[in-house]
Amino acid sequence: MGSIGGQASGDFRLDNSALRILYSLIKDSIPSLASDGFTQSNPSVVTTTANVSTTLPVNVKRGVLGGSVAFLRPDVGSNTVGGATQVAGNYVVNTRPVGLFINDAVCNAYENTPAVASGKSPFLRGGSVGVKIYETQQQVGGFADLSYAVGQFLYASVNGLLTNRWQDSYEAQWILAATEPDVTRMGVVLSPPDATSSEMFVALFF
Repeated sequence: MGSIGGQASGDFRLDNSALRILYSLIKDSIPSLASDGFTQSNPSVVTTTANVSTTLPVNVKRGVLGGSVAFLRPDVGSNTVGGATQVAGNYVVNTRPVGLFINDAVCNAYENTPAVASGKSPFLRGGSVGVKIYETQQQVGGFADLSYAVGQFLYASVNGLLTNRWQDSYEAQWILAATEPDVTRMGVVLSPPDATSSEMFVALFF
């Protein structure tokens, strides 16, 4: 079994990362992490209480989270990734999802902080994973509970979490008259969360 930061890739530690890697393709560490990737609030864009995902802990960390979406960030520069953000209250054109962050950017107390030291936060492109943070509520156009089912496509939400509503995707907010084919399909649900486990199993497309 592979190792990520000294941790077996099949391990799942809620205090470190909400992403459990079952099978990985590419662990990308080439792009730099945007500076706000260490400081962003979670949720980062839509913060209305009724919209906040119930999978996020009450005292959620700042910075990008393991299991959250890595976006290419043209507002910062080329070859830079980060979390979901707005600039002057607007969604940024050409912000595209490229994978899921493997670990939290700021890590935990008494641990090494490789992202801070390197200015990078590796993200997973392709494979199969268990994810414990994802949207549980509609994000755009009202309030409604979400439920997941096997075979549903997943998208990168306005807050950088997986969602099954393409209308809630970050891309749908900056693409004029967007339709589902305009939005990046991050993956597909292999096994949805249920009353026994909040973990959702996902096959990532890239």
